[in-house]
Amino acid sequence: MRRDKLKLYHDHFQNYKRYNIPRANLVLADIPYNIGENAYASNPQWYKDGDNKNGESEYAKKQFFDTDSDFRVAEFMHFAHSMLKKEPKPGSKDKPGCMIVFCEFEQQFMLIEKAKEYGFNHYINLVFRKNYSPQVLKANMKIVGNCEYAVLLYRDKLPKFRNGGKMIFNCMDYIRDTKTPKIHPTQKSIHVIKRLIELFTDVGDVVIDPVAGSGVTLLAAEQLGRKSYGFEIKKQYVKDFYEKLAKNTQRTFFQLELEMKETEQLAKRNVR
Repeated sequence: MRRDKLKLYHDHFQNYKRYNIPRANLVLADIPYNIGENAYASNPQWYKDGDNKNGESEYAKKQFFDTDSDFRVAEFMHFAHSMLKKEPKPGSKDKPGCMIVFCEFEQQFMLIEKAKEYGFNHYINLVFRKNYSPQVLKANMKIVGNCEYAVLLYRDKLPKFRNGGKMIFNCMDYIRDTKTPKIHPTQKSIHVIKRLIELFTDVGDVVIDPVAGSGVTLLAAEQLGRKSYGFEIKKQYVKDFYEKLAKNTQRTFFQLELEMKETEQLAKRNVR
């Protein structure tokens, strides 16, 4: 694994300047939902062995993390404003960066308004449809949630869109991930993350996740030949990422292709 292409820092994203990382083509993040002690409210883990007949478990009235109730969106937007590639100059064929933020349903509207304060004037809402639901404790309501939500935010010019000239619906299937080790309670499917990275970046582009959690975004980016950087304030998740996820990363065709191009470019420079 090439650690210069994939780095998860045990630090808060506010301290990004000390690491001298490049600007991103894509900021991809699953921000805390700020739901506090109701994190497991519709999850069977609220009860012992997932059965309410057994009484409440250790997860009842607990939040996922001790930071899950005071996530500061303004600080996150400032980071994205600073670290996303800027709008290209007139006449340039370059494409500006964009960010995709997974969020709780009601958070979408707050994020859209807050993003405008930092120059992200446009958005596309995204819905990911699962063929299962974590809301088993609400099954008696007959209608249960089976969707994840995200917002794609960009400044003025449209970002890259790499889908072979074909359109894509904003409601996508959420493909379940049964192979990647789960080290985080809100870990996203690597299949979904890969799809988004493929759509909005090219090989060699930079992907940053400022609230990386398990680091699955970094893993997906690495496997697709992108450079990836992330920040996570919980030491255990960083440790688990390097021990359980990153160590199993294998160089893909995309990575080999990228490395060959870099070698060729270095050779040309040396000739000059």
